[in-house]
Amino acid sequence: MKKAPDNRATPADKKIRNAERDMIALGIAIAAIILFVGTGGSLMPQIVKAWFFGGKSPDLLLTNAVLLNIALLIFGWRRYKDLHAEVQVRREAEERARELAERDPLTGSLNRRSGPPALEALRTELAGTHREIAVMMIDLDNFKQINDLNGHQLGDRVLTTIARRIADSLPREGVMARIGGDEFVCGIPFESTARDKVDNLVANMIRSTSAPIESNHMSVEATVSIGIAESGGQYARGGNMNAEALIHRADIAMYHAKKRGRNRYYWFEPQMEDELRFRNELEAGIRQGIPAGEFVPYYEQQIDLATGKLSGFEMLARWESPRYGTVSPEIFIPIAEEIELIGEMSEMLIRQALEDAKDWDPSLTLSVNISPIQLRDPWFAQKLLHLLVESGFPPTRMEIEITERCLHENMGAVRSIVTSLKNQGIHISLDDFGTGHSSLSQLQSLPFDRLKIDRSFVSELAGEGDGKALVEAIVSLGKGLSLPVTAEGVENSEVLNQLQGMGDMTGQGYLYGKPENAAATRRRLAAINMLNKDFPAPLSAPLSGPLSDKATLSSDRRQAG
Repeated sequence: MKKAPDNRATPADKKIRNAERDMIALGIAIAAIILFVGTGGSLMPQIVKAWFFGGKSPDLLLTNAVLLNIALLIFGWRRYKDLHAEVQVRREAEERARELAERDPLTGSLNRRSGPPALEALRTELAGTHREIAVMMIDLDNFKQINDLNGHQLGDRVLTTIARRIADSLPREGVMARIGGDEFVCGIPFESTARDKVDNLVANMIRSTSAPIESNHMSVEATVSIGIAESGGQYARGGNMNAEALIHRADIAMYHAKKRGRNRYYWFEPQMEDELRFRNELEAGIRQGIPAGEFVPYYEQQIDLATGKLSGFEMLARWESPRYGTVSPEIFIPIAEEIELIGEMSEMLIRQALEDAKDWDPSLTLSVNISPIQLRDPWFAQKLLHLLVESGFPPTRMEIEITERCLHENMGAVRSIVTSLKNQGIHISLDDFGTGHSSLSQLQSLPFDRLKIDRSFVSELAGEGDGKALVEAIVSLGKGLSLPVTAEGVENSEVLNQLQGMGDMTGQGYLYGKPENAAATRRRLAAINMLNKDFPAPLSAPLSGPLSDKATLSSDRRQAG
């Protein structure tokens, strides 16, 4: 079949074609050859004889014509060589420009521009056959952290190594493109009845990419999350899925893999799209709810287990949404952290909690959870101190709770912030102790004032598991370090009895009541005569919203305030 003319020729293409068709050089060369054949054959022997042996010189005009003919031959040959070299340089430049436009310069794979068309070409090639295409979206886990901690040079080394390992895992017909900073998309053909082969390939890819990467005496382990979408199967919309639609589905499945713990893969299913849509709606709701004051503090009692006396409250965040009702922090806190609104939300909640706590008896403390994201802010300590000064709340009555996870992200920054807060009289607790990997050296190097035992261990005290031994070990460690201990998740009298037998500590949990809003907390304190007598009662109790009675608190694991 005759190929249609290409109307998309670039200026460089036209220059090359013009150079190839240079009639001047061609005319000069042809004329020089004709003249030389016509005159040079008879005159050249006479000219040579006259120059070297003193013979009779031929006619001067004819001699000059032959010499001019030789000059034209030399000129034509030089021009031909120059044009040939120019054409070659231009071709190489055009090829390089085309490669730069279609290839990722770091990894050498296809880029965002050329990757989807290559996948579409593979999909079209497989259409009508018994084979399908599986499109995989691959994203490096925590790549930003690798870059921040180790530098961009090592980050580039990680990217190139991962790209090579992914490429080595693909079959010969596979397509691979880098479409983002740490995102790759791949397409592979597979038999419609052999989906398990794709599973095996992806599982091997995850194993190979997670192998340590060595560079400059440093070792980095990078994992990947993968989403897969297929052009056939029960969710293929009758086979009308183009490459862009498959990439979109694979991206949704990859996001699902991220949410399920990373370093794994999932095939796309329609409900994932519904979950993502709902997640986006929640994100929009959070953005609108913060300035609207929909996020409010709730308070959970903290009790001295030996005396049964109320010692303070822990502030918990609740989202009282007009659309969704009262939302647990387990749902909205991770989203707020991802979209980097956790700091703004937390400051708003702490400001309100400090105002509420001024009305309590001066013996009661206020505990506030801090997100690891907030501890990355070098100005966090100053912001918190500003809130304390603004409210007039005593720093010595405030306790900041940080999780073990914070200690592994940036130890130097955490130490600086914790020390700054301690110098102002604020107490620091290590929250969810036992669920992370804190070392004794970390406990000794940071000025903690309290250990909080995670509820997952405390709840096992009522069963036959190893929870009791773990709790006793933590309590013993606290005594050895002179750190008081708080047990979370005290849900029944059996757990309470066992904790009381381990020594002095405080506890919190549903045995003492569910978390309550500011108005209910104030009523509770008024009933036991524990309101601050220096502060008059408000004219009207703060409203918690029409949905406060619908609160679902069954999943009340605390999250950052």
